[in-house]
Amino acid sequence: MSVPVEMGNPSRFQRFRQSDFWYYFKRDKVVIVSFLIFCVFVLAALFAPWLAPNDPYDLASIDIMDSELPPVWMDYGDPRFWLGSDEQGRGIYSTILYGLRTSLAIGIFAVSLQMMIGVVVGLVAAFYGGWLDNLLMRITDVQLSFSTLMVAIIISALFKTAFGAEFFAANAVLILVVIIGVAEWPQYARTIRATALSEKSKEYVEAARVMGFKPIRIMFRHILPNCLSPILVISTVQIANAIMSEAALSFLGLGMPPDKPSLGSLISNGFEYLSSGSWWITLFPGLVLVILTLVVNLLGDWLRDVFNPKLYKG
Repeated sequence: MSVPVEMGNPSRFQRFRQSDFWYYFKRDKVVIVSFLIFCVFVLAALFAPWLAPNDPYDLASIDIMDSELPPVWMDYGDPRFWLGSDEQGRGIYSTILYGLRTSLAIGIFAVSLQMMIGVVVGLVAAFYGGWLDNLLMRITDVQLSFSTLMVAIIISALFKTAFGAEFFAANAVLILVVIIGVAEWPQYARTIRATALSEKSKEYVEAARVMGFKPIRIMFRHILPNCLSPILVISTVQIANAIMSEAALSFLGLGMPPDKPSLGSLISNGFEYLSSGSWWITLFPGLVLVILTLVVNLLGDWLRDVFNPKLYKG
């Protein structure tokens, strides 16, 4: 005999469909289109080895005689290279898929590192206060006084000087994650500190203190869950910033090496060939970078408005 489901206990999926988040999401066509485009980019990056007609890492399949071929719809275009080829003979379409994979990976992992550093600094500063709060916030202010790109350039140059260009090229993805993560954590620290300060004075924190919970448990088990909304909004925007930072560093020659495609390195490589008429080497990766950054920023702006009812006009 089956047990009837209680009408007053909806499932998690039903609660989600009844939430304000879903209500505002399905009403905003711009956000829906942005989310779908972002999902397409993520899926294209994940399945790049199966979607790409050519493997840009397979040196045996690359022929220098295929370099700078125009897109397939132009004169002398080759059906093997839909969007043309670059100066090394790699298909632009294939390099974009693999470059998208690299750029998204750097963006997501760099933001994860930023979040870990910034959340810890912000929570500790808010919870303990006093001289420790002043010290951590002054360090944050000093770093904020420099532009993100300047900090990233300095750290990147130090890495190359200390470990050499070969080591940098072999571990470029990991190093860029560290560089961009270290350069942009203050955004999290200041926001989490402000949110945690308001949560710190509430009754549930005082109750946790009275019960004898350790500070680490109070910070991460009680205060942090109530700071997740601003963390989610910042993370969305910071992914776009991290991808742009990687592109800027690669364009300046301090990011991904030329033989390892990322959107930034592809744009940098093709920029040198604009004068020769090979505009497609830079144009198509540039368009993908612009669209990716735009949709992520649109999603981040929408999340900020939804989590702040005073701003959202639905």
